[in-house]
Amino acid sequence: ELPEKDFNAMGEMGNGIMLDRKKLTQKQQKEYNRGFATHSFNQYLSDRISLHRTLPDFRHEDCNSVPYPINMPDTSVIIIFRNEAWSTLLRTVFSILDRSPPHLLREIILVDDFSDAKHLKHKLEGFIARQPKLKLIRSPNRVGLIKARLLGAADAEGQVLTFLDSHCECTPGWLEPLLYRIGQNRSHVVTPIIDTISDVTLQYIGGRVVKNFMVGGFDWSMSFNWHYLPKSEQVKRTSPVDPVESPTMAGGLFAIHKDYFNYLGT
Repeated sequence: ELPEKDFNAMGEMGNGIMLDRKKLTQKQQKEYNRGFATHSFNQYLSDRISLHRTLPDFRHEDCNSVPYPINMPDTSVIIIFRNEAWSTLLRTVFSILDRSPPHLLREIILVDDFSDAKHLKHKLEGFIARQPKLKLIRSPNRVGLIKARLLGAADAEGQVLTFLDSHCECTPGWLEPLLYRIGQNRSHVVTPIIDTISDVTLQYIGGRVVKNFMVGGFDWSMSFNWHYLPKSEQVKRTSPVDPVESPTMAGGLFAIHKDYFNYLGT
C-alpha cells in the first residue's frame, strides 16, 4: 500500500493508482466507500492527487504545425455543478486555467444548481475570491442542467460560450482548435475529442480516438452512439487533424458563439 504522501506524485502525467483496499484501515475503507456511494468514482483517491496534476499531450503531431491567428474570439467557460466533489471541481478549474492562453480565456463561470454540500458554501466562495477569472452564480432553487446553463450564458462576457462538465481535465492545446473553428464561421458548433478518466484508478486515458476517429449518431431506436467516420467523409479530409462534420454530438462539452447561441433561441 502506497503511503498517502506518495499519491500526489503518482498521479502525475495522468497516471492511475491501483489501491489495495485490503490494506486500508477501517476509517479509510469507510471514506473510500462513502466517496463511491456519493459520486460513483474514487473520491478517496481524487482527494489525494494533485489539483494541478500534469497530463500528456495526446494531440496528433500535425496539430503542432497549425498556425492559429492571434485575434481569435475569447471565451467564457461555463461549468454547472451540484454537490460536486471538491477535488474534481477544482481540478477541472485548474486544468482550464493552467492550459488556456490567458488572452483567449475571458472567465470561468461556475453555476451552482442549488448544492447543499457544506464544502461548496463559504469555502468555495473564499477560493473564488482569490481567483480573478472565476465567477460564481448560485441558483435559488434546483433548475436542472439546461436552465442552469442558461443562467451562466446570460451572464457571460466572452464572445464564445464553452460548456464543460464539472469533473473533467483539459489537456494541452485543448482550447485553440475550438475557438479557431468558430472564428472561421460563427455558426460552427464545435466539440472536442472526449477522452476517459478511470473511475477507479483516476488514470487519464487518451489518444485512442485520434487513431480511430468516430462521430456521433443514432441507432434505429434513436439512442445516441458512436460511428466510425464514413468513407465519404474521410476523402474530404486533407489532414488527419482536419475537423469533421457530425450529425449530432454528446451534449456535455461543446463551444458555440454567443451571438449564434442567442440567434438559435438559446
